[in-house]
Amino acid sequence: MQIGGGYMGRYLRVDLSERTIEEHEVTSEMARAFLGGNGFGVKILWDEVSPSVNPLSPENVLVIATGPLVGTAWPTCGRMEAISKSPLTGIYGDSNCGGYFGPELKFAGYDMLVITGAADRPVTLWIGQEKATLEDASSLWGMDTIETEAAIREQKGDERIKVACIGPAGENGVRYASIQVTPNRSLARSGIGTVMGSKKLKAIAVRGKGKVPIAHPAEFGRLSRAMHERIRKNEFYPALARYGTSGLVMIMNEIGRFPTNNFQAGDFALAEKIGGDTLHDKYWVKNDGCFACPIRCDNIYRVSEGEFAGTVTSSFEYETLSSLGSGVGVSRLDAIIAANDRCDRLGLDTISTGRSISFAMELYEKGILTKKETGGMPLEWGNYHVVLELIEQIANREGLGALLADGVRVAAAQIGHGAEYYAMEVKGQEIPAQDGRAQQSMGLAHITSSRGADHLKAFPTIDETGYPKEVERRYGKEYLPEMADPHATKYKPFLVKDGEDFGAVVDSVGVCKSGGTFVMAEIYWPEIAQGLTYATGIEFTGGNLKTIGERIYNLMRAYNAIHGITRSDDRLPRRFTEEPSPSAGAKGEIAHAEDMLDEYYDLRGWDKKRGWPTTKTLERLSLSQVAKRLKGLEDG
Repeated sequence: MQIGGGYMGRYLRVDLSERTIEEHEVTSEMARAFLGGNGFGVKILWDEVSPSVNPLSPENVLVIATGPLVGTAWPTCGRMEAISKSPLTGIYGDSNCGGYFGPELKFAGYDMLVITGAADRPVTLWIGQEKATLEDASSLWGMDTIETEAAIREQKGDERIKVACIGPAGENGVRYASIQVTPNRSLARSGIGTVMGSKKLKAIAVRGKGKVPIAHPAEFGRLSRAMHERIRKNEFYPALARYGTSGLVMIMNEIGRFPTNNFQAGDFALAEKIGGDTLHDKYWVKNDGCFACPIRCDNIYRVSEGEFAGTVTSSFEYETLSSLGSGVGVSRLDAIIAANDRCDRLGLDTISTGRSISFAMELYEKGILTKKETGGMPLEWGNYHVVLELIEQIANREGLGALLADGVRVAAAQIGHGAEYYAMEVKGQEIPAQDGRAQQSMGLAHITSSRGADHLKAFPTIDETGYPKEVERRYGKEYLPEMADPHATKYKPFLVKDGEDFGAVVDSVGVCKSGGTFVMAEIYWPEIAQGLTYATGIEFTGGNLKTIGERIYNLMRAYNAIHGITRSDDRLPRRFTEEPSPSAGAKGEIAHAEDMLDEYYDLRGWDKKRGWPTTKTLERLSLSQVAKRLKGLEDG
């Protein structure tokens, strides 16, 4: 059945080995079941990428997918997803970013790209209006991401071209390499850029001139304008628009949730030096933002004097202020800005990069690593010169960086001598800037995330600092006071599950979590359902969207299950469960995530022994063939 509005109705399947490009239809059945984005991506992984496939082999698939709201008037609709089997974790992997590339892909006539095989030499995938070709990129290989984008625009003579490209880190097989996307956005997590590098795909460039069809344009326009206005009136809007996520530094530091020195603590004594106010006052140039975003939180910063004078960066987030700041003990903002810029240019995930460096620093502190292993470098907390040097070494797989380039799990196993204790990861992915000892729901979210340690799959912000009014609005008074209490465990499995299901929908339709969904607390199940109905002409309700969210998340878990993931993998590092937090805001808590798992599995309809979706659950979600495959593994 042909699809209606919101979708372009077509996607490209690119075989790099055979150098073929084929156009395929996006069907109504596919849209109704999986929406787009990571919904489309996990379905393709399940169908095409088996457990025997090496993530860096030509048989792995890279999916770049938009959603039905991308490129429309809906607020914050500039998001896109990249999905693949992760070279960092060996399981389901995805990454999400904003900017303008996703809308531009739709303007060119396509909802998605499915890329298979591997080229025998570097190539660029060029997508014009309803036309795509593969072009030689040998001259671009070795360039950083900024240089690559500029060169492609110069070659094509068009400054409006949007580019998604890798830097040297992706070319060199760093297992947490990113894809950098116009303008300065990052598909950072899970090593998606590493997959792109393994396929010798240096860049994807797109220029479109069409527009996204809308089934009910008048109704959709009115609702979109109302949502924009609702966001602007929200109490959090001014701070988010002014600071972006950097405004979280002091708030998270106060509650003991700002990781410091490889999670030894959750507060940083010098946090004020790297907080949102200092950043804005000293380095802010102007606001920027993603497609159709009323918040415009993507600020541009410039260092005007000193050692890093002339450095300009944007998309400078809370996560990076921890991973390359407090996480490694660095309190110089200009040095953190320079580190962020280097990661962007080299194509590195700032979270995994910073956590790998802080891991090495703690091993040096404990005497497990010495100057013999570090090449003479003193890996001391706060030494920003060492941080900058290790970023270069990681990207080029040189010196100690060659070891850290595989991530902390692999590095710890190679180092031995108890190094595993200091590897802050879940399922192989480094933990972002949250401490489950200060917020119990986040500890649970890290271990149930489908892509390994992660805060954005469930994104439980409602209990960070306590929002009882929002708890009451969403769920009812009966969930108070525990749901709003970051230290309580009661109701948190429900909060995490609901967040994961809603997050799966948000990531599949193509809107932003930080602006206009959880944090802004203005766009929830009913609003998304109504917007989709007007955009696509397909009748959506909050109820059937919840089913779709469950379907997507259960398929992710099933995909991980066939790769050997069980309940035993749903665990935090021992530091979180054995060491009380020394930070005052965390009240000396330890994380109780595993204690909440039974309730979480019950809510999900998963077997509590294995942590796998049951046959009954999968059949309820119209995943009968998935159920049969899992049943076969159990019987075998």
